[in-house]
Amino acid sequence: MSRIGLYQQQPAGYKAFIPVSFPDRDLITWDNDLIMLLSQADRAIGKLNAIDQLVPDVDFFIYMYVTKEAAFSSQIEGTQATFLDYFKAEAKIIDKDIPSDVDEIKNYIEAMNHGADRLKTLPLSWRLVREMHQILLKGVRGQHKTPGEFRKSQNWIGGPSIETATFVPPPPEALQDALSDLEKFFHSTSSKFPPLIKAGLIHAQFETIHPFLDGNGRTGRLLITFYLYKEEILSRPLLYISQFFKKYRHDYYDKLNGYRFDNGVENWLKFFLEGVRVVSDEAVITAQKITKLREGHIQAVSKFGRNADTALELLNKLYSLPIVDFRLVGKITGISSKANINALIEKFVKAGILYETTGKERYRKFIYREYIRQFSDEKIK
Repeated sequence: MSRIGLYQQQPAGYKAFIPVSFPDRDLITWDNDLIMLLSQADRAIGKLNAIDQLVPDVDFFIYMYVTKEAAFSSQIEGTQATFLDYFKAEAKIIDKDIPSDVDEIKNYIEAMNHGADRLKTLPLSWRLVREMHQILLKGVRGQHKTPGEFRKSQNWIGGPSIETATFVPPPPEALQDALSDLEKFFHSTSSKFPPLIKAGLIHAQFETIHPFLDGNGRTGRLLITFYLYKEEILSRPLLYISQFFKKYRHDYYDKLNGYRFDNGVENWLKFFLEGVRVVSDEAVITAQKITKLREGHIQAVSKFGRNADTALELLNKLYSLPIVDFRLVGKITGISSKANINALIEKFVKAGILYETTGKERYRKFIYREYIRQFSDEKIK
């Protein structure tokens, strides 16, 4: 038996993992590496919380990071749509190459925004988690797997059948006790577990319980940010770790399995804390680069003569809608003349702000390439 639980034979003939009372009194053995990683992650979070001093409009920055998190978290679960696909869809740009599952990214963003809004007046609870889960699966893959409801049947992870599964979570009748223990842990004020340690444990324990028939991974990753935001460790819901988990996906799954079976609680926490440090540091660097980029482009459009005010209006919109076409530029600026819309777009292209991506004469699309590159290394056509 591990510190997390043990496999028990079930009446149907398979074995399922039954968590012990959580958290175990001796759940963590501290060593110098774990202490050092916690300290580094704490410092990185402190810098992340000061990000609104780096960017003039932190809301557009958060919006891009929310979208980035939504894309990567969804891709971990097999979604094909990308960060760029989402913005093409938002701009209502017709593109036959946009995967149909882009709605999974949209749902993730909606669930994240819903959770952040609800946390202003509600505690972090299973009620809120179920609300977010229902939004995640609305009208997409998994929509028929009881969105917003804890499962009433057995599930498993990996393998075509329960007999060959990599992991079999607790049976439905064991869910209530496991979920109750974890919810109490959300609200525990014990100083034994620092907040970042608690966030890592909450995610791993949630993934172990696997309380939904589908969408557990995405929901569990949302819990990380929302727990830290509710505890005021984050001043804004701006810690998005899915890019790290996707980059090191094999290690992510390996460490979660180790957490359950091999007394690998500490190894999981070290991996998690390293992820917190890395993504926090990267966000701060990105904020610095964007500020410099924005200042340069404001200076560039200020030289557009009588079009300067309209150009600045378009530039500001590009921070939340970085892919546009002719129709959208007209809508943003209120310009009705086709010639004037084309002239404005041409100025943005000559200034190196917008880039045409289709190579066609008609139905052209323009992307704020240098801005997108600060958030994604995705190849831009």
